[in-house]
Amino acid sequence: MTGKSGATRWVIVAMVFFAIMLNYVDRQILALLKPTLEAEYHWSDGDYANMVSAFQFSAAVAFLGTGWFIDRVGLRLGFAIGVAVWSLAGMAHAFATGVIGFVVARVVLGAAESIGTPAAVKSAATYFTQKERSIALGVGNTAPNIGAIVTPLAIPALALAFGWRAAFLIAGGLGLVWVAVWFAVRVQPVATEGAEPAPIAWGTLLRDRKVLALALAKLLSDQVWFFMLSWLPDLFHRLFGLPQGTVGLPVALVYVFAALGALSGGWLPTRLMAMGWSVDRARKATLLIYALLILPVSLVLFVTSPWSAALLLGLGLFAHQGFSTNLFGFATDVFPARVVGSAIGMAAFCGNMWSIVLIQLAAFALSHNWGYGPLLAICSGSYLLALACIQALVPVIVPVDEAERGTAFAH
Repeated sequence: MTGKSGATRWVIVAMVFFAIMLNYVDRQILALLKPTLEAEYHWSDGDYANMVSAFQFSAAVAFLGTGWFIDRVGLRLGFAIGVAVWSLAGMAHAFATGVIGFVVARVVLGAAESIGTPAAVKSAATYFTQKERSIALGVGNTAPNIGAIVTPLAIPALALAFGWRAAFLIAGGLGLVWVAVWFAVRVQPVATEGAEPAPIAWGTLLRDRKVLALALAKLLSDQVWFFMLSWLPDLFHRLFGLPQGTVGLPVALVYVFAALGALSGGWLPTRLMAMGWSVDRARKATLLIYALLILPVSLVLFVTSPWSAALLLGLGLFAHQGFSTNLFGFATDVFPARVVGSAIGMAAFCGNMWSIVLIQLAAFALSHNWGYGPLLAICSGSYLLALACIQALVPVIVPVDEAERGTAFAH
């Protein structure tokens, strides 16, 4: 790989980063503008809950198809279509006039945004070598956290200055700008096969123990991520009495740690492999470290300062993002580029659907005065269980042959 082409590949990382960051900006705008929209449209809490549920369910179901779509159509075109559709869906919120309009916009937004995860992982598998791939995934996996930090800082200011409709339009418009730049970028993939995309054998994938291992690991770890996204502000409010106006800073600190976890999750296995460790040893040792780091998260119930709680929860999401980055790395280790999108899509479907269960369990536990103890206990033990599933189903990680990571699907 020449110095120029090697440097140019990192443009792909930057493009993926901004796409996923915009993904998280678009999905969070509704929550941030909830008070304004409730006052204008007289929504009930049930109306808002229906919109949120519509998004989550739509995204989960779509994961079954978007991974296949990105493998079948190709990364370059498929990713562009996904970003364009979710950007237009985000902009469509500005023209909704009632609950049904917002629900329809959320359904389309959720379905289209599900293309982001398989596209990001496929980008790493397509444009980067084994040694570079973990770093690329780590940088890309910081994007959701940056989006979670940037959105509450930018969107309320935009809405205040230009109106709430402008917030949807500007965020969606940035996505359309991204599409234009994506088509302008030309980067040579790491290998060339010159074949047309082959049909994806879903039956074969469903029988593959590696797919089952990835799906179980995503199921167990994703439930923690979506639980934290949904309940962190409430946790700070219940434990420390923080009002909405002051809860943002400790929550932002948690996501700063999460972003650092994604970066470390890319760096650590790369460093271990550079020291001569096998892919199997480096990947599983890294997963074990992060699985152990989240164990103390339940101690948040015993601290008296919200900042101490933010540090403990930050360590938990640091561990989650490091673990998650290495799950994506595991996928690129064991699946060729032509099917990695489908494998990630299947696994993400499992993770998203099961996360709804933990989110609903949280509401049930809190309504029955159980508190956050049982929920945090589930969070702390999920990652060791996920690693145990990987070890049981894939005792030795054998990287796919680099020649199989062709570029026929990156046209």
